[in-house]
Amino acid sequence: MVELELFQHKNTKMLQLNLPQYEFKIKKEAEKLLIFDVLRKKYVKLNPEEWVRQNFIQFLMIEKKYPAALIAVEQELKLNGMKKRCDAVVYNLDAEPIMIIEFKAPEVNINQKVFDQVAVYNSKLKVEFLIVSNGMQHYSCRINLDDAKYEFFTDVPTYSELMK
Repeated sequence: MVELELFQHKNTKMLQLNLPQYEFKIKKEAEKLLIFDVLRKKYVKLNPEEWVRQNFIQFLMIEKKYPAALIAVEQELKLNGMKKRCDAVVYNLDAEPIMIIEFKAPEVNINQKVFDQVAVYNSKLKVEFLIVSNGMQHYSCRINLDDAKYEFFTDVPTYSELMK
């Protein structure tokens, strides 16, 4: 079991994730903590899953060179007449979706149920790449859509690796 450490972030205790540390704009408003989302260009409620999202998005943009303009957060889908939201979707230069990213809070175990949730989203988007992260563990894979087989990567691919 991974021991979860807290660290001080501008008077706010936040969990240190298995990612590099990044600087964020965090404020308190009406007793709620808010974090500035650089993609949505607004402050959003800071909860454990949002903390993972914000850190992982920074990781993708800074370390893995994903263009910010090609990442959509809270991407809405319609499935069987119901509205669903992907935590994040990455697009190629032709504005076609190529990756779905699902974020969970650090205390949430990544299991088959989480992958099944992403598979439901992918029944609509039909992307080739998936990432699931709870901030402590990160799983990335390529899907062969013809036979529904997964090839897991040892590391999160760079954006240029997705384009090969």
